[in-house]
Amino acid sequence: MARRVSVVIVNWNGRRHLESCLPALLAQTFTDFEIILVDNGSTDDSVEWVEAHFPQVCLICNAQNVGFAEGNNQAIRASQSEFVATLNNDTRVEPDWLTALVEVAANDPAVGMVASKMLFAGRPNMINSAGIALDPVGIAWDRLGGLPDDPGEREPVEVFGPCAGAALYRRAMLEQIGLFDEDFFAYLEDVDLAWRARLAGWRCLYAPAARVYHAHSATGVEGSPFKSRLLARNKVWLIAKNYGPNGCLLAHLPLILLYDLAAVAFALLARGDVHSLLGRIDGILGLPRVWRKRLAVQALAQSNRGSPWHCHLEPLVWPWRVPLRYRHIAVTISNTDLGLMCY
Repeated sequence: MARRVSVVIVNWNGRRHLESCLPALLAQTFTDFEIILVDNGSTDDSVEWVEAHFPQVCLICNAQNVGFAEGNNQAIRASQSEFVATLNNDTRVEPDWLTALVEVAANDPAVGMVASKMLFAGRPNMINSAGIALDPVGIAWDRLGGLPDDPGEREPVEVFGPCAGAALYRRAMLEQIGLFDEDFFAYLEDVDLAWRARLAGWRCLYAPAARVYHAHSATGVEGSPFKSRLLARNKVWLIAKNYGPNGCLLAHLPLILLYDLAAVAFALLARGDVHSLLGRIDGILGLPRVWRKRLAVQALAQSNRGSPWHCHLEPLVWPWRVPLRYRHIAVTISNTDLGLMCY
């Protein structure tokens, strides 16, 4: 008999995180769930440790790192639950986390996604993410990031989408719009999925009672060349796939390019970093394949009579104010450069 929720964790050499992640997850007040852990070729004995200490966890083992997007998709395809919860391995959830997510989703069948309140593990009084924020030029960031936590906050509110580090998705929605785009490998794949869902008319609510403590970028190091390049590449694909309809994309393209050039210039001039530029070149080279995907994505919007996706955007700010959206990450994480975050 299928469980109501499948909790998916993608792991790569994260045994030290699993030692706190899995016990907290198994202490949930909501009990109708299964745990599927996808291991991406770990060499730190993560698999052996989980098998020995948590035999109830369903394991999917890959010989190599196939990425966050494909790893989650493997588990989603292997499950049959009504809801899928994605959870980073570097998190620790509070006991009522799943209860809060499921209650919000169950109250309205139009809600396809629910966002958690993610708090910094090292600074638990500061918000890491309260869902995805997106502006009119396609820049995405963590909503309310850096603001103080209000433990008494309980009322769900509408947001653009959830951070996949701790999110709930309705299977019916995933069956309609598709799963994570595996070409993204990692980073912004959750923004892409949320944007497709919005185009198809699905809602997303933020559940502040679903509280999670997150060791931000413990696997993909913040500010690393790897992360910077993937973020830059995936941003090109994100906009090319989802920004629509065609007339809307063309009308906003000059402004999108202006902000994008400013981000590249900032990275180059501030610290001589070329990975933001190289990632964008990667993205442009992949545009023919992405444009074919765009045709399918934009078809989702044709039958949607609900509110358009741009009703859920955050206000545009001047280019030089964009880095302020990420300032709290630099304060929270050592050796982080804001220039790499202006993707």
